[in-house]
Amino acid sequence: MTIRRSIGGIDSPEALARALRDAQYIADEGLATAAYLALALGKPLLLEGAPGVGKTEAAKALSAILARELIRLQAYEGIDAAAAMYEWNFPRQMLAIRQAGDSYVNLYGDEFLIARPLLLALQRPKERLLLIDEIDRSDHEFEAFLLEFLSDFSLSIPERGTIRASEPPVVVMTSNRTRELHEALRRRCVYHWIGYPDPQLEAQIVMMRASSVARDTAHKVVAAVGRLRKEPLAKPPGVAETVEWAEAATLLNAQGASWPAAFARAIGVVLKDQDDLAYITPRLDAVLKGAA
Repeated sequence: MTIRRSIGGIDSPEALARALRDAQYIADEGLATAAYLALALGKPLLLEGAPGVGKTEAAKALSAILARELIRLQAYEGIDAAAAMYEWNFPRQMLAIRQAGDSYVNLYGDEFLIARPLLLALQRPKERLLLIDEIDRSDHEFEAFLLEFLSDFSLSIPERGTIRASEPPVVVMTSNRTRELHEALRRRCVYHWIGYPDPQLEAQIVMMRASSVARDTAHKVVAAVGRLRKEPLAKPPGVAETVEWAEAATLLNAQGASWPAAFARAIGVVLKDQDDLAYITPRLDAVLKGAA
């Protein structure tokens, strides 16, 4: 294993945390350490947590501070290797055959190859960050294929041979834990669980992401969201919803709505499920307690 003590000028977890903050992402010590070790060891970073806690945003922030293009592969049920790896441009191949007539044409040249996220990451590993988002949405067959890819960062194209990265690319995988991932896949990665931030940290995030929101408002909305997360909701609000609720309530307040009426009127920004809204509406006064 080749250890890269510095990548993109990042030589410690503390340096990474500072760089992420400069990129408008606040990482605690655990996340900064896990991300740094993944970079230094050339291993994928696996981030698990509830929807909305900032897993995808962490990958975006890493790509920004490393000055790498973000290549995103969104996993979904039924995704196959072709959608993730490559495919041949069949219509263009047929056109080339017709235009060539009796002349020879190489149907497997670069001009006919459509590179998908995994191949794109292998082609320029020093310039790109591969994000495999919500890997838990895929099926076990795709997970097995991905396991093979992560073993040696190579892809086999029958018509072209094996393409192998010159160095391990930066890879971030996210999972909402809707199903358990295979143990072998986990062993390939540096793992970190991202939970909901504590109130002080979440208030900092709100003020960083929404500069128009006052400190007092940020703390009020964080407290209200904390109470919402304790309720049996189908879709508890994530950090992004906290920020948006604070912004929406601030906007309505500036237009004349009083506190906590501004929060109540903007409830559709933080809760986006009809059953959740129906459940919370009778309890909204208690949730907004202290938001005046």
